[in-house]
Amino acid sequence: MRPRVVAAAALVCASLLLLGAAPGTGAPSRPPLPLPARMADTGGGTQLITAVAPDAGATTGTLTWWELRDRRWVPAGSAPARFGANGLVEGASRQQGTNTTPTGLYGLPFAFGIEAAPRGTSYPYRPVRPDSWWCQDNDSRAYNRWTEPRPADCRAAESEHLVAYRTQYAHALVIGFNYGEPVHGRGAGIFLHVNGRGATAGCVSLPAGAMRRMLAWARPGKRPHIAIGTADGRTAISRY
Repeated sequence: MRPRVVAAAALVCASLLLLGAAPGTGAPSRPPLPLPARMADTGGGTQLITAVAPDAGATTGTLTWWELRDRRWVPAGSAPARFGANGLVEGASRQQGTNTTPTGLYGLPFAFGIEAAPRGTSYPYRPVRPDSWWCQDNDSRAYNRWTEPRPADCRAAESEHLVAYRTQYAHALVIGFNYGEPVHGRGAGIFLHVNGRGATAGCVSLPAGAMRRMLAWARPGKRPHIAIGTADGRTAISRY
């Protein structure tokens, strides 16, 4: 090849690289789509929370909250997340007492907390009182429900006395897993809450500061949902 031809070819390659094209393809490369745009469903609102673990056996991952702006999903915040001590499992086949976090796409019925709602919170927020319980008794009509006081058919040993979890439930969001029409034995009391000492019993948790920021961000009119899943595989978050 003559020197002038070589120089011209080099200039073309350099131009393609500047435009984001791979040499030899002739087409500029495109940035990857944001995670919500790659999902099967986002719940139909303009806010979304994603909680992603690297694989089904993981107990840690990343939680990101997103806004739909001008028809494009953009991240509004992110934090390290913790999952169940036994990892994650498909929500539809989960069993109670397995210490697994259910994967899937869920609504967020309401928030609650032992502490007052963070400044700027507009989401429905219930204060935890001394007689606030979350019933997890499979034999109770109040299964997977907040109760005040605890009903007679809901055993204390099979339920959570919310005020006893001062760190974790300083602030929390109810995850709508098995909530609309509860299936007894599938699981109850799955929340997004503040980190405790380690992995959870099936909830998703994050640092206290991130939890406060996210509660101030969430807007009920924007119909936020949470999607929980893995980076790939049978429980890939993109399936939901």
